[in-house]
Amino acid sequence: MKIAFTTKGTEWDSLMDARFGRTEYFMVYDDEKEEISHFDNQSAADTAHGAGPQTAKILFDLNANVLVTGNGPGGNAATVLQKANLKIYVGAGEMTVKEAYDAYLNGKLAEF
Repeated sequence: MKIAFTTKGTEWDSLMDARFGRTEYFMVYDDEKEEISHFDNQSAADTAHGAGPQTAKILFDLNANVLVTGNGPGGNAATVLQKANLKIYVGAGEMTVKEAYDAYLNGKLAEF
């Protein structure tokens, strides 16, 4: 399973980014292969409209099964993600990626 995190960096000790559409990075952890990859999403900051749906497409391209984020995606992006059966967990905005991963594993995040 691939778990995507909205982050402000590319390491386990990076802070989570509470935003979805304009998150700085996605860090993706493949728990079957125990591999980490990341995607630089900083160009979304310059997008006037539609950053959420564009970012949702990136998650599809990354083949993520789960999204862990702070506040959750906005309306249009949430609709797209939920129709694709991507599980979304929120409440990790004030954590590091490692803390958010542990919170996800221990059922301490809310399902969106």
